[in-house]
Amino acid sequence: MLNDIKTTLISEEEIKQTVKELGKKLTEDYAGKNVLLVTVLKGAVVFLADIMREIDLKCEIDFMVVSSYGSSTKTSGNVKIIKDVNIPLEGKDVIIIEDILDSGLTLNYIINMLKERNPNSIEICTLLDKPARRACEVKAKYIGKQVPDEFVVGYGLDFDEKYRNLPFIGVLKPEVYMK
Repeated sequence: MLNDIKTTLISEEEIKQTVKELGKKLTEDYAGKNVLLVTVLKGAVVFLADIMREIDLKCEIDFMVVSSYGSSTKTSGNVKIIKDVNIPLEGKDVIIIEDILDSGLTLNYIINMLKERNPNSIEICTLLDKPARRACEVKAKYIGKQVPDEFVVGYGLDFDEKYRNLPFIGVLKPEVYMK
């Protein structure tokens, strides 16, 4: 598996520090609020598990499963909700916990859908931001690290369901995903 990685972009220690800093900021900004962390499975589950332990507030969590990539390296632009949130959003301060903000198409769709359910607020907390690939106007309020336009895997991010278990963020060799 390591032979498929061109380079380590963000080390395990850097990720831990980034998650700690984001958790501290969320704790400060959401003190006294009715927080619901919503995560899009599967990629962001590792980030959610770590960041929720860094947030020193009472908060709920819920999950969505959406499809827009399949086994491709690029979003299809067609978002299909496979599993929706179960918790009512009205009166909640929703923080979407995301692994990577890439094209923004999926998040844009999700945000517009969730806004119709009358939450107090909706913000995005993403571990990684890849602005070079943005196809629509979506901005995260909380960003861990900005990454270049490379195919990244690890810490929940995958290629064809593999590499999620790497403890760091690495750049996948092009010959692996261009087969």
